[in-house]
Amino acid sequence: MENYAKLAESVIAGNEEQVKNQVREFIASGNAPVDIINQGLIAGMNVVGQRFKVGDMYVPEVLMCARSMNAGLEIVRPLLADSDAESSCKIIIGTVKGDLHDIGKNLVSMMMESGGLEVIDLGVDVSADDFIAAIEKHKPDILAMSALLTTTMPKMKEVIQALEEMGLRDKIKIIIGGAPVSQAFAQTIGADGYAPDAASATELCKSLFAQ
Repeated sequence: MENYAKLAESVIAGNEEQVKNQVREFIASGNAPVDIINQGLIAGMNVVGQRFKVGDMYVPEVLMCARSMNAGLEIVRPLLADSDAESSCKIIIGTVKGDLHDIGKNLVSMMMESGGLEVIDLGVDVSADDFIAAIEKHKPDILAMSALLTTTMPKMKEVIQALEEMGLRDKIKIIIGGAPVSQAFAQTIGADGYAPDAASATELCKSLFAQ
């Protein structure tokens, strides 16, 4: 639909004010909130995700696009009837204990939210106890852990072992990411998956949630 394509283009351009204005116009014209989100906002962000994945867009641009999309989402979200919202995949995300890096994690969080997933961000320097407390409280479908230092990578295994000891491991899918992390490391520590970038992390969560 041509109109929604223009909204998607505004998201891709990272033009926050234009996105907000277009969303308000769609609402005023009686367009369905779920269509505005799926055919306009998320459609635009999907393009951004693919461009980022192949190296045509970089982190600052993607963050700007994600902020624009989320600004539009904030306007539409209150109008969504419960029946319109698909059953959402709930994700807890955090950077492990001893690691204070958050740019990559923040990008993953924004990309996941852009993809319609519910994200609870625990921030950085998150201990195994804090991860477990959040899992018991929020009962997420997926736990996403980030580590940017080789010295903090073992903390991921500690969290998984703690979940096993608490009898919670089989109730949640676990994915990991970060510069020093790999698919081989994910298998070694017993994680369910590894994502090399934000777009892949979102796709991985959707596929794990669908299983």
